[in-house]
Amino acid sequence: MLAELHRNHYTYQTTACKMSSVISGPVLAAAIAPIVGNNGFPFAAATNAEAPALPSGFPSELRSKLAWTGADFADEHKYILCLTETDLAEVKQAIAEYKSLDQDGYLVEPNTFQLPTLGSKLRALGQDVHFGKGFGVIRGLDCAGFSVEDLTLAYMGLQSYVAEQRGRQDKRGNMLVHIVADNSTKQAADHHRHSNKSITFHNEEAGDIVSWLTRSTAATGGKCIIASAYTIYNVLAATRPELIRTLARSDWPFSMPRFQCRPVIFYEDSKLIMNFGRAALLGNQAHPRPQHLPSLTTRQVEALDAIEAIAKASQMEIQTQAGDIHFINNLAVLHRREGFVNGEDPSTKRHLVRMRLRSTEHGWPIPKELTQEWDEAFQKKGVKHWHLEPMPAYYFPLRRQPN
Repeated sequence: MLAELHRNHYTYQTTACKMSSVISGPVLAAAIAPIVGNNGFPFAAATNAEAPALPSGFPSELRSKLAWTGADFADEHKYILCLTETDLAEVKQAIAEYKSLDQDGYLVEPNTFQLPTLGSKLRALGQDVHFGKGFGVIRGLDCAGFSVEDLTLAYMGLQSYVAEQRGRQDKRGNMLVHIVADNSTKQAADHHRHSNKSITFHNEEAGDIVSWLTRSTAATGGKCIIASAYTIYNVLAATRPELIRTLARSDWPFSMPRFQCRPVIFYEDSKLIMNFGRAALLGNQAHPRPQHLPSLTTRQVEALDAIEAIAKASQMEIQTQAGDIHFINNLAVLHRREGFVNGEDPSTKRHLVRMRLRSTEHGWPIPKELTQEWDEAFQKKGVKHWHLEPMPAYYFPLRRQPN
């Protein structure tokens, strides 16, 4: 077996398996660490008879715009939609016209938030998030120039052009989740959404698209970091196909938001879907794993570590600014947060407002193992709360929600 690693492209060849794959972009040495054995040689089987096959129906390589590395987007204009003065004027006019309708803000949609020229740009962004690279950023809103109500209305109006369905984020019906540092209780201080520590790559439990409005940024740190699940798959399929088999098995014991054994990855309708979080599988300070639940196997932990290492080696960092609106394909792109330190001034305290979204027109088919979470978010009739400002931790069932 021969393995070669280059800075600008990674090629792995195995004479035993007669397999070759090329992954574009700078997949650095860190990506190899979890997927090779002693002496730097892969420890996959060495004969055709022993070589692990990919799960039935899974491709040897995903050729898609969703397979990228951070180096592909050194030019931020490739993923940031900068609002022009004309765009901003349209947003302000749309806010005024919507408020004249005397409707609740959560009912805003393109028909009632009309953007004559900006609308087509936002629809193109929605196409790109669903079927292109899987992420995008709107930049240019001046948070200080809007009231909280108008800023939230602008966020939801712009968002409605990308994906119009808005999902409940917990059983209490919270629609807006405020990501802010909160040490008022130990549970809050240790929780992903209220800690200031760095967190590992993950997906949200539900939602085709995860979106957030940045109302303010930290004094230092707090960057948004993303990685392509498609690139991770391609590296593993080329080097450790047995880990693809492990990830596709239905024996992963998720503890949250409900106990369920299911796969981490799915391949349906010619689309790869990855959905997981380490907290729900391994536990953490905010979510100690119940002792009566099964633990992960050594191979499962190895697969999670491989995902994390490859994601970090191919990741993309986004230096967020106040007023930015992020959209990330939650089915195909992983995300994590850099640790941060807040300042004393409110403008230097990190504050994101998160929503989970789905598009009626562009939404992907959801695997049956995930439909309960999607139905509870988008289909279930029940109370919906729209808190425009952060609320005390007891408003949110933090213990049952990993993110």
